Amino acid sequence: MPTLEKLLSKKNPITVEQSHRLHEVIADWQLLSDLSFADLILWVPIRKDAKSWPTGHIAVAHIRPTTAATVFAHDVIGEEVAWGQRGRIDIALSDGEIVRDSEPEQVGELLIKEETIPVFFQGQTIAVISRHRNADLMRSPSRLELNYREIAHSLYRMVAEGTFPYPDAIPLFDPLPRVGDGLIRLDTNGVISYASPNARSAFSRLGWGNELESNSLGEVAESLAKTRQDPHEEAMRSSLSGKTLQRVECENAGGTIDLLVMPIVHGTDRVGAIVLLHNVTELRRRERELVTKNATIREIHHRVKNNLQTVSALLRLQSRRIEDSSARGALEEAVRRIASIAIVHETLSNSSEESVEFDDVLDRLLANALELSPRMNEIAIQKQGLVGTLEPRLATPLALVVTELIHNALEHGLSTRGTQLRIIATRDAQSCTISIEDNGVGLPSGFELNSSANLGLQIVRTLTQNELQGELTMVSKDAGTSASVNFPI
Repeated sequence: MPTLEKLLSKKNPITVEQSHRLHEVIADWQLLSDLSFADLILWVPIRKDAKSWPTGHIAVAHIRPTTAATVFAHDVIGEEVAWGQRGRIDIALSDGEIVRDSEPEQVGELLIKEETIPVFFQGQTIAVISRHRNADLMRSPSRLELNYREIAHSLYRMVAEGTFPYPDAIPLFDPLPRVGDGLIRLDTNGVISYASPNARSAFSRLGWGNELESNSLGEVAESLAKTRQDPHEEAMRSSLSGKTLQRVECENAGGTIDLLVMPIVHGTDRVGAIVLLHNVTELRRRERELVTKNATIREIHHRVKNNLQTVSALLRLQSRRIEDSSARGALEEAVRRIASIAIVHETLSNSSEESVEFDDVLDRLLANALELSPRMNEIAIQKQGLVGTLEPRLATPLALVVTELIHNALEHGLSTRGTQLRIIATRDAQSCTISIEDNGVGLPSGFELNSSANLGLQIVRTLTQNELQGELTMVSKDAGTSASVNFPI
């Protein structure tokens, strides 16, 4: 579907501020459509420049109600009408007044009543909303339908006066509760003059057993929320008075209701408010379960890290009691590998998300490897690029792979003037590559990675292929060795 700006290209020299205002109207007008049981079409005048008289109008947006059947089966966005073809749109634009009480017109098999509302912004009418509803369905309205229509008239008047949509209301309106979820109408004192059946049911679930109408909404909500003894409830009565745009949650053991309070103003006078309700009990329950689950997972990672450190310490103690140098070396390698896994779990235990900042892990792996090197003061480290965040299923085997490759470079890549170690990371949307290069003597003659008996390289090759689903390459360079592991994200 073409964007508003694309539709208006070469049709109207609209400013950035005007375009933003029209997007605000479109963002909030499902509420208008549902309250008036009508299809809404947004028309923008077609003109060469801001001072030119319009030659017609173009439809840039269309919304259908969820409370009634649509009167337009086809898409009207992009349609153009010449000036004079749709008189009510012309009048609303030129006079800046709402045009209603028109006679219904036969459109196909339906009798359609059209009203037009100017969209006022910064001292001028920048667009027109046409409202289309089935006249036959509105001849014997219920009390709910009458209240919906009266509220819709008030909001349309605010559109014509430039006070609706409310400025800077996106955080409060995201997501916007639906009219059908529950609606309450307040007078100027914050007293409930009408509550829809769904609104009454929502408060009934919280434990309210009386009628809502003729009661102060703030007092009702405050009495229900007192069971929770939350300090913020002291301001609930003020927030639900209807004086300002507010979003409030009322919660007790029975559930949680999200309330969006929207003042109704005529000119500079506040004449009441409407409150949209949404039962978010299940949503909040799932959020609490997710928080508990995340905390549990972090605690598990913390305990695994502690257990791995305990195992590492025991192996280190054991290695000190062994006289055989090869056996002692094997235990020290096991200690190093366990420490690499422990670093990943420690990172996860301190993270609020189930992901690993692998660059932090890489720094710690380097630090641990250097501490074990007898010539640590002669080693120059250079890092290029970033790995970013990885899933634990990738981070754990990658930590082991990198540990082995770094250790291999430090052990076999020593030169007479010290070791220059370069770690190069490259990543895109599909894959990641980590290369570890040294300035040593290079690989031995006839070296074959797949047939190497080196345990560390066998571990690296197995983890790369089986756990990372990646590829390991090792090549000699002019001065030294380059080992690279590439794996898909």
